[in-house]
Amino acid sequence: MDDEKYKKIVDKYTPKENKIKNYMISFISGGTMGFLGELLIKLLIEIGIEREKASVLMIITIIFISVLLTSIGVFSKLVRKLRSGLLIPISGFAHSIEASFIDYKSEGWIKGVGASAFHLAGSVIITGVVASISLALIRIMVGML
Repeated sequence: MDDEKYKKIVDKYTPKENKIKNYMISFISGGTMGFLGELLIKLLIEIGIEREKASVLMIITIIFISVLLTSIGVFSKLVRKLRSGLLIPISGFAHSIEASFIDYKSEGWIKGVGASAFHLAGSVIITGVVASISLALIRIMVGML
């Protein structure tokens, strides 16, 4: 079978995704995550916590919930339904680290969890550190002018 014929067969049986539907689901679920985060901040402010501390508590709460849902096997199921709206916020980052912990726990704490915990999240951390340093250096240089 030649490559062209094979490609036609693969294209015929490959399911087509509904991109508009997926975009809308991601937009709505991501927006809902943002809304719930802001609602939690407002509730914490109402009980007397400063905005800065309330923001930190909101992030900790979202991380805790996503780690808990990952641990009991629910987060991945939610992502299949709600698409990337759950993966883009900090919850997706926490999920990637917790999933690595779960996947490599059987290999031990050092060679498994320690060596593999940041497989998925490592590139995000490195990119953030490099971008932060670069922008700080640019700011310093501009300030010298």
